[in-house]
Amino acid sequence: MHRMSEMKITTEDATHPLVEMTHVEKHFGDLHVLKDINLKVAKGEVLVVVGPSGSGKSTMCRTINRLETIDSGDIRIDGRPLPQEGKELARLRAEVGMVFQSFNLFANKTILQNVTLAPMRVRHMSQKEAEDQAMDLLRRVGVDTQASKMPSQLSGGQQQRVAIARALAMQPKVMLFDEPTSALDPEMVNEVLDVMIELAHEGMTMICVTHEMGFARRAADRIVFMADGRILEQASPDEFFDNPQTERAKDFLSKILTH
Repeated sequence: MHRMSEMKITTEDATHPLVEMTHVEKHFGDLHVLKDINLKVAKGEVLVVVGPSGSGKSTMCRTINRLETIDSGDIRIDGRPLPQEGKELARLRAEVGMVFQSFNLFANKTILQNVTLAPMRVRHMSQKEAEDQAMDLLRRVGVDTQASKMPSQLSGGQQQRVAIARALAMQPKVMLFDEPTSALDPEMVNEVLDVMIELAHEGMTMICVTHEMGFARRAADRIVFMADGRILEQASPDEFFDNPQTERAKDFLSKILTH
C-alpha cells in the first residue's frame, strides 16, 4: 500500500471518482431499502456511514461489491460499471476488500493460510510471494506471532485484524467495512479501530458503516448520514456532529451522544 507522500494524483484520478453510485434503488419484497442513492467517493477518501438501525447502511455497503443486487441505477468502481457475474465479478471483488461484522475466516486453515489463499488462487501469486506479503500484513495489524494458529485460538479482536489483513492481501482499490466492531467485546473494539485509522492515514480509500462515533469524528473525511433508505446529509465530521442540518440527524445524535 502506498503512503500518502508517494501517491501521485493523475489527471485520471481527478476526472472520475473511485466509487460512484447514481440513482440506486433497492427493494427487499415490499420493503424499499435504498431510495435514490447518489454517492461519489474519491481516491484516498475515508467515508463513514452512520444512521439508525434499518436505515439501509449495510445494504448500501454490500451493493458496492455486488453482494446485494440493485433494482435500478448505476454503480461504478474506478469508472467501470459493476459486472453481473462470472470472471469479471471475481475480478471486481478482488479490487473491493470487505470486512464484515463476523470475521468469516476459514476455521480449518491457519491464520497464514487464510491470508495467502486468495492471492495464490485469484492473483496467481507464488506461495513464497503470498506468504511474504501475508507476514508483512499480519505484522502491520499486530498478529504476526499468531500466523501458525487456527482462528479459534485467537480473540475476536485478533480475528477481525486478520480479516482486515486478508482483505488487504488482494491489494484492493477500496475497502468496505460493514460494522466491523459490532460483534466484538468492548475491550477489543479499539484494537480494530486503531488498524482502520492507520489505514486511513496511509491513504486507503475506505467506506465504513459503523456505530463508533469517536472513530467517525477522528478518521472520516466525510460523514454520510442515512435514515429510511435515503442519504439525508453529507458533511465533514465537525459540521455533522456540531451542526446537523436535518431533524433526523439531530434526533439520532441526541440519542447516541448523551449516553
